[in-house]
Amino acid sequence: MTAPIRFDDRLRAQLSSNLKRHTVRTYPLDGRRHAAVGVVLIDSDAEQHGCDSSEIDRLPMLDQIPGFDPTDEFGPALTGSIEGTAGGAALVLTRRSSRLHSHANQWALPGGRLDSGETAFSAAIREIEEEIKLTVTEADLLGRLDDYPTRSGYVISPFVFWAPGDADPVANPDEVASIHRIALTELSRPVRFVSIPESDRPVIQVPIGGDLIHAPTGAIIHQFHDVAIRGLATRVDQYEQPVFAWR
Repeated sequence: MTAPIRFDDRLRAQLSSNLKRHTVRTYPLDGRRHAAVGVVLIDSDAEQHGCDSSEIDRLPMLDQIPGFDPTDEFGPALTGSIEGTAGGAALVLTRRSSRLHSHANQWALPGGRLDSGETAFSAAIREIEEEIKLTVTEADLLGRLDDYPTRSGYVISPFVFWAPGDADPVANPDEVASIHRIALTELSRPVRFVSIPESDRPVIQVPIGGDLIHAPTGAIIHQFHDVAIRGLATRVDQYEQPVFAWR
């Protein structure tokens, strides 16, 4: 069993250093809307934060996953739950509320569209506060990841934040069904790529617990792992979203 990564100053310095070396790729809007998300780093305890008690049953949604085959060697491992993925340094992953008009019940990083006159950085801070009741500031910023242009008409700008040691995020029920702390060790599992007839770009699938996280969220998480943790120069804008996320 992999030992948890300590949520300490050494990790913060490592992530910050790797992100500073990364040359951020940006995209013009070209008629698309601008959104921002936060990759929020936080401490976690396997017992205290490892449950997935959401009332949303994702098991029936597995049929929507590109390449899903319940008879292959990977299929039985998919349960739709991310139970047991906390422990040590972690990132915050949310499950979107069923009340939302778009992308309801899907996995997401805290974030949303920019308000009029707002910068992407300010929007990320505001959305983190609105969705998970967590206050972060410029002093907590570790760096940026690449923009990701989506099929639904957005350019998403991701920012990486280090949450205070006593941070205790709370879900805004109007937007968030549940909050989960995903251990950074969980992100080291092999990423899957599958083909779909609707696109010549591979669909990225990031395994977390018993589910697969797709782009844009999965692509951003994968780049965070490679760039911030491993110090690689990975790009992810070439990876496709599943068709259910195009709307």
